Amino acid sequence: MLIDDFEGEGETMNSVSIPSTSGKGVDVLVVEDSRIQAKILERRLITAGHTVRVAEHGVRGLQMVRERIPAIIVSDIEMPEMNGYELCKALKQEEQYKDIPIILLSTLSDPLDIIKGLDSGADNYVTKPYDPEYLLARMSSLLETPLEQANASADLEVTIVGQKFRVKAGRQQVLNLLVSTFENAVSKNQELIIVNQDLSLAKDQLEHSNRELNDLNQKIASVNSRMVRDLEAAAKVQQSLLPSSKVEFPRCDIAWRYAPCQELAGDFLNVIQFDNEHVGMYVVDVSGHGVPSSLLAVTVGRFLSAQVSDSSILVQKALDGSMVVNSPALVGAHLNRLFPMDENTGLYFTIIYGVLHTPTGLFKFITGGHPALVHVSNEGEAKYVEADGFPIGWVEDAEFMECQIQLQPGERIVMYSDGVNEAMNEQVEQLGNERLSDMVHQGRSHPIEESVQMLMSMVEKWCDPKGPLDDVSILGIEWKGE
Repeated sequence: MLIDDFEGEGETMNSVSIPSTSGKGVDVLVVEDSRIQAKILERRLITAGHTVRVAEHGVRGLQMVRERIPAIIVSDIEMPEMNGYELCKALKQEEQYKDIPIILLSTLSDPLDIIKGLDSGADNYVTKPYDPEYLLARMSSLLETPLEQANASADLEVTIVGQKFRVKAGRQQVLNLLVSTFENAVSKNQELIIVNQDLSLAKDQLEHSNRELNDLNQKIASVNSRMVRDLEAAAKVQQSLLPSSKVEFPRCDIAWRYAPCQELAGDFLNVIQFDNEHVGMYVVDVSGHGVPSSLLAVTVGRFLSAQVSDSSILVQKALDGSMVVNSPALVGAHLNRLFPMDENTGLYFTIIYGVLHTPTGLFKFITGGHPALVHVSNEGEAKYVEADGFPIGWVEDAEFMECQIQLQPGERIVMYSDGVNEAMNEQVEQLGNERLSDMVHQGRSHPIEESVQMLMSMVEKWCDPKGPLDDVSILGIEWKGE
């Protein structure tokens, strides 16, 4: 706020002053309607060595002055019943109270605030919010400088921010008010400078943080890109475990569908032609999802190879050099020994593995904790056939019971993962074995390829609109006979 000048007319020198109280605690009257603000100010003044009384509004403040005259008054302006201006004017009009210094706490949002203060007889302004140390300094200044009350009747012209006002006030009062106004303005300006400096520093820090964030985002993008490439490569490895769609098998038709719920799956299936008389097939379901499950799936898949090697457990070399197909029970025992359940990750897998003797239609199989297969007979019946067995790695030295089904020409076997029978609809209801067997039965009159596709479509429809929450694998075999 700009303070231009003031001029006085007709001053009289009939001064009345209060004694100096420099360095001593005095009786302070605080007039404040906010209990919290009053309590904060009271504690600060008491800490400074003063005696403090508190009035909640101007009327009560006037009563307390009449009860005991304070050395100085600190008053808020906006209060009920009697505001700060009214209290100030009432005190200055009474001879015994006119020399009490009065500090008004104000927002100083308009030059008229100062004029109101001058008209009411206020001696100083302190801007809200205020620094308690600044308020104490203004109090000390007023207490050390006796007021010349005779000046209160002087007719003064005051110019503030280009506007001229005529008021009746003492020269010292005007000086005190205008100086306090100027000091408050300077203080606010300094606060603004500090705030601007803080904002500038915060801006620099933000720009630095943004640069670091951009660098980090670039690194994350690079890592994500590498992860995507790795996932794509891993997915290709998993795809290599699936049967080739171009391979034809003697005396049987085979169809399959495979739908992972993520980029990498824990399910995989395959069909293997060992020789002209034996076809092996399996569905494996690794617990969990994502990278750990897919890594275990790939590892298991390498052991389920038709090639005679040190790692293959499906076949072995006979003494005469020929290849011998291992029984499903022996394969289950080998897997159980090679893949004990990992106690740290809790990963394990289930399997259904069988071998079809194509000349006779005899199908031998085991299940290691896996859902039972569905046998579709020529009579049209779709029934479950299960061979008891623990999931792979659960029980050390576990034995796997081998079951067999004698297929008639045209009969089918359907193997699947638990993502089929445990598929959930929008009402969180599982598909279940009964609905699954009905779906398999509905496709019996269609070619095996169409039948398996129908089953996959029914499962997907059951899971609408979100789709399957687990990997889905379906493998169907039809023996055509000799």
